[in-house]
Formats: sequence, structure tokens, C-alpha cells
Amino acid sequence: MKKVNLIIFVLLALFMSCNPEKNHERQAAETPKPNVLFIAVDDLNTWLGCLNNFSNTKTPNIDKLAAQGVLFSNAHCQAPLCGPSRASVMTGLRPSTTGMYGMTPDEQVRSDNPVTKDITFLPEYFKENGYHTMGIGKLFHVYAPKGLFDEEGGRVRGFGPHPEKRFVWDGFGTSKQKKEKYGRTNTDWGAFPETDSLMPDHQSVDWVIEHLNKKYEKPLFMGLGFLRPHVPLYVPQKWFDMHPLEGIEVPPYLSDDLNDIPPVGLQINDLPMMPSTEWAKESGEWKKIIQAYLACVSFVDYELGRVMHALEKSEHADNTIIVLWSDHGYRLGEKGTFAKHALWETATHVPLIFAGPNVPKGKIVDAPVELLSLYPTLLALTGLPAYNRNEGKSLVPMMNDKKQEEGAFALTTFGMNNHAVKANGNRYIRYEDGTAEFYDHKKDPNEWTNEAKNPNYKNEITALKKYLPTTNLRWDANSNYPFQPYFVKQKQRVNGAAK
Repeated sequence: MKKVNLIIFVLLALFMSCNPEKNHERQAAETPKPNVLFIAVDDLNTWLGCLNNFSNTKTPNIDKLAAQGVLFSNAHCQAPLCGPSRASVMTGLRPSTTGMYGMTPDEQVRSDNPVTKDITFLPEYFKENGYHTMGIGKLFHVYAPKGLFDEEGGRVRGFGPHPEKRFVWDGFGTSKQKKEKYGRTNTDWGAFPETDSLMPDHQSVDWVIEHLNKKYEKPLFMGLGFLRPHVPLYVPQKWFDMHPLEGIEVPPYLSDDLNDIPPVGLQINDLPMMPSTEWAKESGEWKKIIQAYLACVSFVDYELGRVMHALEKSEHADNTIIVLWSDHGYRLGEKGTFAKHALWETATHVPLIFAGPNVPKGKIVDAPVELLSLYPTLLALTGLPAYNRNEGKSLVPMMNDKKQEEGAFALTTFGMNNHAVKANGNRYIRYEDGTAEFYDHKKDPNEWTNEAKNPNYKNEITALKKYLPTTNLRWDANSNYPFQPYFVKQKQRVNGAAK
């Protein structure tokens, strides 16, 4: 009898060894699902210590997180504007697939759109697969659709607090010359309020820490959306003190940089509601704006440190995947302005970090990747089944095998049929009228010389064109961007023609 049992045991062992996939599935089913800490930072560019450390930025906690996991040094957003970028992350679909090129109210991301009406949002997918979900702060354009999370932290309205007396850039600046009304922004800067506890981001972190210290029967999905460094660039004085004006660097800038840009590109970049670099130079405010931005980044870095410390002290410390990302880049004087709103490198390039169980430590991936990969990557890292509606690809293979970087690219869309492709150290921009830009980043990292008509780059341009989307849906009815006349007119033109 013992001999028979031994034979059966050997046969079972051989069967399992010959079916590693089944064995992996069995082990995954027995292992508790990892938690997810999903951290979005509004308007955070790549001026981080773990990336280029420009202007002596101080981000020790972001740098620590990068050292604990995988830093994607060449990540790019799907749209250089908050609303469409976040809608893309949460739906797993490209803006050109949904027609969401502007700001879409959270409740309307899938209300009337035939492409998204039955889509499952990223946090929702975790909820449907056994996770307890929570969220606070800016995650979608405003906060999140009602009822999306099991526990709602909400969001403080606006981007305050604000001092009583403010300088708000309104599209006129110090000039009395009348211009077309583009709307007003919150673009001003200075030291305010007195303490961190008055900042909404600090209050959001308090809420997260409180919830991390509770016990749960299910794995957790926690969404945390920081408001800073989105304008207005106000944080307490101590964060300004970390960045003395005499140590501030300004980025590379050419006053005639835009002379070789196609007309559509100039229209998109026509942003008088934002401070111009020329005004900042003449007024002496350029370094002050950068100082305020860096102060806001250091504040957010500190708040991230509070979250990381609380997580390390909690029972979730060894079983939580952290992802930190920004919805788009931010220009601090490059290409003539202080804004996102462009298809150039400084507007599309974003931080992207994954850390936690089964994530390599201290690794940097330099291949271009997309925020569209957030959704499928988190599913893969947590062992959840893939969602067949995702247009992005999981980054897990790239984390573990450098060969997977071959053929990597990133596509950014701004308005209907305006796209930028980043691949092989080059950037190709193609506008709706067929005009284009091309930059060789090995020779021209600042994108100062448009080589789109240079025959020496014909092969490179042809290779990049293959990544352009074949679907360019007209504007979603609920998606708008009234601050920029080009987008208002484009929507009227293409949607009117489609009726």
C-alpha cells in the first residue's frame, strides 16, 4: 500500500511540474492579494532627484520610493491636460478612441459616450474582483464619479487655500492691450498659509493614514490624489526656504524657438491666460515662479513621506504595491510659457514609479512607456485577470526583462488628430492638417530645431508614423476646453460637420 501511495505522489509531482502555469495559478489563489496604493500628483514634471535633479530639487521621499522599486524614466501621458489624461488612465482607453480631448465631468465620462458607456473604471475593476476600495483627493478631473469607492474621502473644492490679496495672471498681465478672452487661471505664487495642516493635501494624507491603521477583511485599493504642485503655487514659507532664489536655475530657452513650428502648433501654444517666459524675464519673476513650484513639490514629497512612514508601520507594509504618477508634465518657461498644454517633451514627460511585492528594486527603465499601461500593469502585479478593454500593455515584462524594451513607444494626443510619438530617442508630432515636427533628442534634447523636412530623417519619421492611431473619434459631447480658442473652434468644426 505504501508503494502505491508513493507512486501516486510521484505522479502528482510530475504532473504539477509539467504544468507550471496551473501551479502558479494555484499558488496565486492561495496567496493573499496585495493591496494597491494609487498615488496621483497633479502637474508634477520630471524635476525630481531620482530623474534629472534640475535646479537642485529636493524630493527625498520620491527618490526613496524609486530606489525601492522600478522607475520608468521615460514615461509619457496620453494627453497634456488633466481631464483627458485622467480619463484615459481610469478607462484604459486612448483619447483618440473616446473623443475625450478636453475636460469631461466625472459623472459624464461614460454617461453618453458609446465607447465608454459600459467601461469598467480602474478602481471599479478592483472592487468587482474582491477589493475594498477607498479614494480621496483629485483622482479623476475633479474627484471621482459618485459611488465609485466603498469609502469616499471626497475632495476639498478648488485649489486653495488662497491669501486675501493675490496676483492672478488673467491673460493681460501688466499689459493694457486688449486680447481675446481666454478665461482666467489660478496662476499666482507665494508663501501661504502658515502651517501644513491648512493644506488640503495634508488633510488628505491624515485621512489615508487613519485608514491604513484599520483592519480589513479584503485587500485594499487606496487612491490618493495630491493637488499640488498645480497652481496656485502656494505652500507655507518653510518650503520656500528650502529653495533659496540664488540657487535657482532656469531651464534652457530660446526667444525665437517657435519660428519653425507649424501654424496649428502655434495655435495650440497660444496661451495668454498663462504667464509668458518673456514677461517672466522682464519682470524678474522667472526664478520666483520656479522657486514656488519647487517649494510645492517639496511639500508634496514630505506628505508622501508621511504616507510611506504610516504604511511601513502598518500591517500592510509587506503586501502593498505603490504606484506614483503624474497626469502630465509642466513647462516652467520652456517653449515660451508656464503651462502643460503642448505635445513637446516637457509637457508630456511624467514621473512613473512602481514599488512593492514582486517588483524589482532599484531598477530604472529608460524605454518610452505610457500612462495607459497603469491599468493593465496593476492587474498583472496583483494577479487579477486582464481586462480585455485595456488598450495599454502591462509593464511587468519590461520590469523583468530588458529585451521587452524593444519596439517601445509612447503616444500623446492633444485635441482631435494631433499626436506626438516618442520612440528610439526621437519625437515626431503630426497635426490634424498633416504638418509636422521631428526632433532628434540625441542631438537636440531641447527640441529647438524642427527637422520634419530634413530628408536625412526620412526613415526615422516613416518608422514613427506607424504608431499614429487609425481611430480619431470626434469630440465627445460632454468634453470641452473653453480656455483655448483653438479647441473650441476645432470641436465646433468637427462635430458640426459630423451631424
